[in-house]
Amino acid sequence: MVMPSALKAFTVLFVLAVFAADQVGGRYQRPDCPSFPCGPLGNVSAPFRQAGDPPWCGHGSYELVCSDTKATILIDDATYYVSSIDYTGSSFWVIDAHLGLYDSCPLPRWNRPVNPAYPRKGMEVELAPLAGSQACFLECSREVKDNGMYMPVACLSTNDTYVYVLTGHRSNSMKYLEPSCGYLAVTPLPWESQGLDNSSYADVAKCMRSGFAVRFPYNIECMSIKGCLINPFSYYHELRVSGEGIMESATQILLLDARFWLCALQATGFGDYAARIIAPAIWTVKWIPVLCRFMLAPLTVLIFLAYKYLKTRITIDAVEKFLRMQQMLGPIRYAYTDITAITSHFRDKLGQGGYGSVYKGVLLPGDLHVAVKLLEGNSNCNGEDFINEVSTIGRIHHVNVVRLVGFCSEEMRRALVYEYMPGGSLDKYIFSSDKEKTFSWDKLNEIALGIARGIDYLHQGCEMQILHFDIKPHNILLDSNFVPKVADFGLAKLYPRGNSFVPLSALRGTIGYIAPEMISRSFGVISSKSDVYSFGMLLLEMAGGRRNADPNAANSSQSYYPSWVYDQLSEQEVGEISPVDDMHELEKKLCITGLWCIQMRSQDRPTMSEVIEMLEGGVDGLQMPSRPFFCDEGNAHVDDSYHLSSELTAISEEDE
Repeated sequence: MVMPSALKAFTVLFVLAVFAADQVGGRYQRPDCPSFPCGPLGNVSAPFRQAGDPPWCGHGSYELVCSDTKATILIDDATYYVSSIDYTGSSFWVIDAHLGLYDSCPLPRWNRPVNPAYPRKGMEVELAPLAGSQACFLECSREVKDNGMYMPVACLSTNDTYVYVLTGHRSNSMKYLEPSCGYLAVTPLPWESQGLDNSSYADVAKCMRSGFAVRFPYNIECMSIKGCLINPFSYYHELRVSGEGIMESATQILLLDARFWLCALQATGFGDYAARIIAPAIWTVKWIPVLCRFMLAPLTVLIFLAYKYLKTRITIDAVEKFLRMQQMLGPIRYAYTDITAITSHFRDKLGQGGYGSVYKGVLLPGDLHVAVKLLEGNSNCNGEDFINEVSTIGRIHHVNVVRLVGFCSEEMRRALVYEYMPGGSLDKYIFSSDKEKTFSWDKLNEIALGIARGIDYLHQGCEMQILHFDIKPHNILLDSNFVPKVADFGLAKLYPRGNSFVPLSALRGTIGYIAPEMISRSFGVISSKSDVYSFGMLLLEMAGGRRNADPNAANSSQSYYPSWVYDQLSEQEVGEISPVDDMHELEKKLCITGLWCIQMRSQDRPTMSEVIEMLEGGVDGLQMPSRPFFCDEGNAHVDDSYHLSSELTAISEEDE
């Protein structure tokens, strides 16, 4: 096994190093790095050095500036007096040299974080304070009252800012920081002041004037091979005493031999920079087989779990990416809490659709009434229909297309905010038995023209051609003046206007309004003419005041309205007596235009621009089209039409 071999190699290295320690141990105090006096200090040695010493003597961070009466050291651009050095305890005592400049109201200049228990791990740690606790100075924009932890510093405060000092264990945690306060400065406190909680500024200032201890760097032991052997194990002991977390301790234990190699390379003459490059290389070569064996399988499992997680996130990520691109160009994005407030916690429900529930809401300020469509989580799991809806009508402004005011997308909670249509959907009027809800023929013709103009705008008026694929009475909304607006773009697709070809993947819609080419290419290619077909079926329902396929019709020959009305209009055209002789002129126009739109081959249908011309003109200028496919056998039976509809349903479900 790899692990016993590694331990055996480490044991051999340990024995050899012990024998070699006596030979190279003298490097701890090299002859060319003698001790020196410095101010009140005598026999100063490594890791301390003077400016003129050779580079290998001492440590750069511990360079002393000596005079006849003072020894100073520079720590983070702040000068400190060194009053004593304790080689046994690996520490030295410092006092801020600038305290004399403002003795009446001193502010600490120490900038390094303070760990009251142990300095941070790592051989690179230098100048760690050997402190029991710390005092934090806070600058606040507001006065903090009734807080026993915040001790005011009156001499540093002004009319606009308030300075406080925080001591004890609370000074180590951000959670005790008031919202209006920020850190100003921090100073270590000596071990003997460890029990001082909520100390006054006077007590802290007294501690600052007395100074504090600073610990030697960890790599002081790396001055000799013997020290390098002791270093990893003494460090492991410190880990246990300091109570580090299990994972953190385990990681550091694995790096113990790397610590030895780095220390040994420094002790045997390599520079610090070279040692830091070579030691990781040795450690890597040694542990690669171990890591591959014990980490490859867990890593494979983690990759698999990450893949599964990313797969479940793909919908949310795709929607979010699109919405970030759309944010500056499209409608307003609302938070889900905003949607809840707009709808007064979904109090006023307007209806239920295939994609979710619709609620009435109010946008403030302005009291703008809106309709909020709350999408069901299971109805739109791939996010495609939601993206289609936002991208299609997010930048459209047309009198006959419903306006999207905003949207919400938080994880799988999605909603669309539209302008409110008080008239409701068209199907409530054309299929109603209530005479008060019926329209005059002039109004029906006006509504038909508005719908046609809205669809024509989608086909021709936008930068990209928009195919709706779900034109039906339920998706035509009416405002307070009964102006029609095309709505519900969940099935819409965007295509370049020059392209007449649309992929078969677009095959979706509502049975009874789906164009034949959506089922079979033998009827033509899928294009804007597919919306023309759906509009033609809508026109016939508006003219007949009933659904096109009605099994409850009084006469079986009238069960399929397009077939029946075509036969009646054909008889009238050849002069035969027909029930449609007394048909209103506008009703005939709607029926003939609708029959042109539902021609089975897409190339035989007019464009929406041509449909608008037909609706704007008179009925005398319209010719009867060829007989639609459904009408080839004369008066089609409703059973046949329903049989065909069931086949379309089956095909549609398979493709979806």
